[in-house]
Amino acid sequence: MKGQLIRKAMLGAVLLLGAGVAGAASKDSGPFTDEQIANKVAHEIRMYSWYSIWDNINVKVQNGNVELMGQVNQPYKKADLDRLTQRVPGVASVTNELTVLPLSNFDDQLRLRVAHAIYRDPVLSRYGIQAVPPIHIIVDNGHVTLEGVVNSDIEKNVAGIRASGAGLSFGKVINNLRVENPAHKS
Repeated sequence: MKGQLIRKAMLGAVLLLGAGVAGAASKDSGPFTDEQIANKVAHEIRMYSWYSIWDNINVKVQNGNVELMGQVNQPYKKADLDRLTQRVPGVASVTNELTVLPLSNFDDQLRLRVAHAIYRDPVLSRYGIQAVPPIHIIVDNGHVTLEGVVNSDIEKNVAGIRASGAGLSFGKVINNLRVENPAHKS
């Protein structure tokens, strides 16, 4: 009697496990829309352990063909992100247009100065505690571009001002930050 009860419980557990595996397989199989593929690729990029505020990566998907665009600060990231994207279910091909920024001690020091200026400002400091803060600092041969998203026009302007005041030797800051909640003009 006790043995039959154990066998029935084990059979039930196996059936539940099989149903769970089948359900998981059906979620990851089948045709995916370009939007679903783009969301999965974007998620994988955000979860990539070396993705940082020094990188700016944009994803475009058309008929399952993924195009990676933007900049990374290390050569290995370009190759890693290519491989990572190819493994996403539904991806037919990957065109990797990521630019590897020049390896430069000067640019590295400038990145740090700009990051400190931005994320230590009281208006923007709340963004700095996130795993990957939303303001990305792209430095290419001393030229600074801000990419990403902030909540308001004021935050966008403060980020641009702080970046400009971070000891740039030449050039100006290009502020491409997107504003999530723009002020309404009446």
